[in-house]
Amino acid sequence: MSNITLTIDNVQVVVPKGATVLEAARRAHVRIPTLCFLKDLNEIGACRMCVVDAGGRTLQPACVLEAGEGMVVRTNTPQVREARKVILELILSNHDKKCLSCIRSQNCELQKLSLELGVESGDEFEGLRNEYQVDDLSPSIVRDNNKCILCRRCVSACYKTQAVGVIGPVKRGFNTTIASPWDLPLNSMACIACGQCIAACPVGALHEKEEAPLVWDLLADPSKHVVVQTAPAVRAALGEEFGLPMGTNVVGKLAAALRRLGFDRVFDTDFGADLTIMEESNELIERIKGGGVLPMITSCSPGWVNYCETYFPDFIPNLSSCKSPHEMTGAMIKSYYAQKKGLKPEDIAVVSVMPCTAKKFEADREELAAVNGLPDVDAVVTTRELARMIKQAGIDFLKLPDESFDELLGESTGAATIFGATGGVMEAALRTAYETITGQTLDKLDFEAVRGVQGVKEATVQIGDLSLHVAVANGTANAKELLEEVRRGEKEYHFIEVMGCPGGCVTGGGQPIVTAWDRLGVDPRVERAKALYMADKQTALRKSHDNPEVRRAYEDFLGDIGGHKAHELLHTHYTAKPKYKQ
Repeated sequence: MSNITLTIDNVQVVVPKGATVLEAARRAHVRIPTLCFLKDLNEIGACRMCVVDAGGRTLQPACVLEAGEGMVVRTNTPQVREARKVILELILSNHDKKCLSCIRSQNCELQKLSLELGVESGDEFEGLRNEYQVDDLSPSIVRDNNKCILCRRCVSACYKTQAVGVIGPVKRGFNTTIASPWDLPLNSMACIACGQCIAACPVGALHEKEEAPLVWDLLADPSKHVVVQTAPAVRAALGEEFGLPMGTNVVGKLAAALRRLGFDRVFDTDFGADLTIMEESNELIERIKGGGVLPMITSCSPGWVNYCETYFPDFIPNLSSCKSPHEMTGAMIKSYYAQKKGLKPEDIAVVSVMPCTAKKFEADREELAAVNGLPDVDAVVTTRELARMIKQAGIDFLKLPDESFDELLGESTGAATIFGATGGVMEAALRTAYETITGQTLDKLDFEAVRGVQGVKEATVQIGDLSLHVAVANGTANAKELLEEVRRGEKEYHFIEVMGCPGGCVTGGGQPIVTAWDRLGVDPRVERAKALYMADKQTALRKSHDNPEVRRAYEDFLGDIGGHKAHELLHTHYTAKPKYKQ
């Protein structure tokens, strides 16, 4: 591709032909403010915060202005600064400015720009304001249009990344708002609760349904034995909330912080991930040998399961019957752990720390109540919620020592850790399936063909005499394309992994927010996944069937892999859902 040269604020910059002025400015180390822009997702020039002087009669938005040979761009003239300030004041004139109590305070792109541009009150254009009822009926996501700035980033995430499209702009002019059809709440729509709209939102108009207050109450209740478990992707992202570089593995400090918050036991969902592989690998082998429904599709991602039940109900028989790892761990806590410790299941409360907002919805499913009708998991908090709890408790996270998880349900393998990255479940399953089928030791454990952030990855893995055809999809829009190919008979696989979020759990809807500016220079899907793959490489045990605590659980309690008790506790079923609910 040919290059062009232009000048930005007296600095010559060389960029590929077709690059935008915004991209060129970044190469010149010039930061142009944006609000509606989100790399590769929402590049529409709607908010006009990024206007620059490119020599024309009017200012133009840098995010959609193609850089031209010899172009001279000025990003900081008095006219440009005044235009941006007026735009910001106009946005604030119809914005709920309760910044101190906002969940995104100090991590809000609008708040940051207000400070940078010297907009103190936002009352310069004070007048009529739209007021909206907060939609908090979903178990996972809260929508507050009083804080919406109409950037449409959430709309693009819902339509483009997830192929769901349950929200969009309605009405015109001053009355424009982001809403669902017929202004229905999210819980009446075919929302899959993935939370990618939250990850895209630059302000506090979207956030998770908070369960931290419930967790605080549980911790203060002397009649409750409160057990916490934490997902693999959390350790690769939590540190960002405390100023650590993206992709820092804070697993030791995470365990220490949870213990200091007052939990009675601190377990690792990675144990449940290893357990999932034992059951899922066995299920795959049984389907292949017994002529069961193929391709078998993973069921660890509740956003994906919601999507399948709603948009591809004909593939429900293809879903693995295995519960997700944290639900398996919850069931084991209220049965196996309770038995070992002489506790009543009803006296135990299980709290899951998850990178995912859909896990909140999942925990409420009636099908996931294996022990005496009690929910496997009582409360779910996101990575962001846990960070806020740690700060509320006054815990100096960065100075915490590294501690380990508690025994019985705290041991895990590297195979479990990579569950948080797209392709990780597939790779972990292949490690166990290979040795189970062949009876031989797998020398090369890294299945690199299923790694990476491509939307769809395909591979053929030779396991003895079996040529196993597999595919991996991340983001439900990519899953949609893949399943439509399977439905049309264009593709044939034995095993498919689907993660509802792009990049997998590492960029789940409950993970730390990454600003639009930071996304220009770093890919959180890649950086956070690196931490998980490095942890896998550094772990002594890297195959789920080698986990001594999992093996002991089968010997002492569960019995056979895929047996009656295992099915009773660790498996579930799925049901087709309507797209609209009354």
